[in-house]
Amino acid sequence: MRIDKFLKNSRLIKRRSVAKDACDQERVSVNGKVVKAGAEVKVGDEIHIAFGNSSITAKVCKLTESCKKEDAADMYEIVES
Repeated sequence: MRIDKFLKNSRLIKRRSVAKDACDQERVSVNGKVVKAGAEVKVGDEIHIAFGNSSITAKVCKLTESCKKEDAADMYEIVES
């Protein structure tokens, strides 16, 4: 699954266009490597997102093409915030 789609589906970032912009600004890395919006993620990958003056690291637990708001939190596990 593309990283921008995962961030939107998991609701770590609200919109896919915002997720793409974050990738373009090199604020998103997967397993320590800065990635573009089209990069593929798989279960077990660690995603680090830098927001303004805070950041978050999450581990991918499962990939689903679409999910309900209540199930979005099951897609990842917060490692560090």
